[in-house]
Amino acid sequence: MRKPLFLLLLALIGLTANAQDRKLGLYGIGFYNLENLFDTEHDEGKNDYEYLPDGANHWSQMKYEHKLRNMARALADMGTERLKGIGCAIIGVSEVENAHCLSDLCNTEPLKSRGMKFCHIEGPDRRGVDCGLLYNPRFFQPAKVWLQPYVLKDADARPTRGFLTVQGTLAGDSITAIVCHWPSRFSGAPARIWAGEQVRAEKDSILASNPAMKIFVMGDMNDDPFDESMARSLGARRKMKDVKDDQMYNPWWQILLDGRGTLSYQGGWNLFDQIVMTPNCLDVENTKSYKTLTFREARIQRFDYLLQSEGKFKGSPKRTHASGVWLDGYSDHLPVVTYFVREL
Repeated sequence: MRKPLFLLLLALIGLTANAQDRKLGLYGIGFYNLENLFDTEHDEGKNDYEYLPDGANHWSQMKYEHKLRNMARALADMGTERLKGIGCAIIGVSEVENAHCLSDLCNTEPLKSRGMKFCHIEGPDRRGVDCGLLYNPRFFQPAKVWLQPYVLKDADARPTRGFLTVQGTLAGDSITAIVCHWPSRFSGAPARIWAGEQVRAEKDSILASNPAMKIFVMGDMNDDPFDESMARSLGARRKMKDVKDDQMYNPWWQILLDGRGTLSYQGGWNLFDQIVMTPNCLDVENTKSYKTLTFREARIQRFDYLLQSEGKFKGSPKRTHASGVWLDGYSDHLPVVTYFVREL
């Protein structure tokens, strides 16, 4: 037995005890906004000048390497509260400049030791930030990758980030991960409402072709779970029992109501970083059959090193920069993880 699978089983002693003689596997699916993971080279046609050595952030090779090490540490730790030494099977990421950055990231320890790989397609964002998907090939095997474009209603509007869509196999199930970074708050709510409608249409089209497909929409939505883009446009509901066949389940809604979030603003918390799922991932009747991947838990990853330890912003995410000062931090967002169980 391979060591990762052995560790995976050890992490599930409590689950297997409840399931009599069945062996159950636990899998982590995460998302993390990496807050401007830029290299030090200019990408033609992109407004990346502030992340050049002579730019506003004086972005040197040393700073870039520190950023890679910090991100690799946090990404590797995601999910280890339940899956010690293993972490997440897949992690959606946003605010990454290009494939070169993702390649450098996957070649940085401790991600390198896990053999992490990535999926990425260059998008049209003018600043040059894209979404990507990191995955552990021991658990996830990608089969198809495409970038679903964000279709603009106004022909004169500037192009923005599309929806990175990755299909493959996780724990024997066919899954689709749609990784998003919806338009900013400055773009206005209608731009995100339209994003939610487009992602919902993509999700519905995939399910029409394969009703058994388990779909996870993840990303920095720039909206909270109860905002219109998520609750109505995407149709992501707060309670499992209320989720209809054409809707999705959003476990982060209750977490935000309980006072926990992923980014801090003026002393309060928002929860823009979400992973929502189609109803075929749910065990609403509590049957505990676990014949396919079944949702078990959602958690914000609040590692001490990700948070400011002192000063005015103590307890807030420790950023890479603040007020023009390099903090050698991580991100202005906290990562999130959802856990799923399946009979082996």
